[in-house]
Amino acid sequence: MVDLLGRADWQVVELMLGGGWAAPPLMGAEYGREAERVRTGTGLTEVAALRYLEPLRAGGSLPGVVETDDLGTYVVKFSGAAQGPKALVAEIITTELARRLGLRVPELVLVDFDPAVAAHEPDPEVQDLLRASAGLNLGMDFLPGARDFAPAVRRDVDVSPAEAGRIVWFDALVGNVDRTVHSPNLMVWHQRLWLIDHGAALIFHHRWSGAPDAVARTYPMSEHALGGYAPDVAGADRALAPRVTVELLREVTALVPDRWLEPEPGLDSPGQQREAYVSHLAARAARSAEWLPDGFATPAELAEREARRTAATLAGRPAWLQHVRG
Repeated sequence: MVDLLGRADWQVVELMLGGGWAAPPLMGAEYGREAERVRTGTGLTEVAALRYLEPLRAGGSLPGVVETDDLGTYVVKFSGAAQGPKALVAEIITTELARRLGLRVPELVLVDFDPAVAAHEPDPEVQDLLRASAGLNLGMDFLPGARDFAPAVRRDVDVSPAEAGRIVWFDALVGNVDRTVHSPNLMVWHQRLWLIDHGAALIFHHRWSGAPDAVARTYPMSEHALGGYAPDVAGADRALAPRVTVELLREVTALVPDRWLEPEPGLDSPGQQREAYVSHLAARAARSAEWLPDGFATPAELAEREARRTAATLAGRPAWLQHVRG
């Protein structure tokens, strides 16, 4: 059916049926358009925004839901956000690397955005962001009916130690410390986990002079969102580390638009920056034995840490606010 309808039309059918209907796989891949892009290496598609639907206020960068001229709907991260272009660079490199390592991530596109398509948006803060983001932005395929990986929906997805291990290993590789029990950045779609929101990864690129010291750095993973699923990190290391090659990393970094690779001391051109990312991540994969995460917190330890955080927050408030939680 998907061969006849196309993916966008299937999403319409899915919405009419109330969500939760998985599109049949194509040629052994989960979705034909995503698989084709990985196979051909033709890069990210560029689309034009037609309609701005709504802002998403859960995160600090105020992404928005946008309809585009390819009949798609995307969650767009805007280039004018306070996080700057490095968040978009991190999103592309980590998402496309995850895809090539077999992890489920939404399709990425480059979105040409004209603020005029959002003239109806009433929030002046959002309007400021949109005006600052005219031109090229980054879109992630909107997953209709997807739910956050919250306690209420975790029973609907079967996470094996092998899958948990691959995701934890990947987050440790790219320095993504923003997938915790408090902020999972995981979606459940068709009873499967999908990884989102990697703009905080690649911490080393915020200070390139210190990047060599971060090659074998161990990042804190004890409160990882999948730490309670007995992640087989060692098995993931054996399977994934050999696949993180210079050639693969060059393929991924080539997808980043030049304009988002702003000059850095000693890295004056986009080409030099791409090679710096390649060298760092290849070296980190080669030294994975030095940073493999372990020691995941138990539910009791997590509860104790949360109680301490809550107590510290309350202690810093005036007496008349002590009773307010959160």
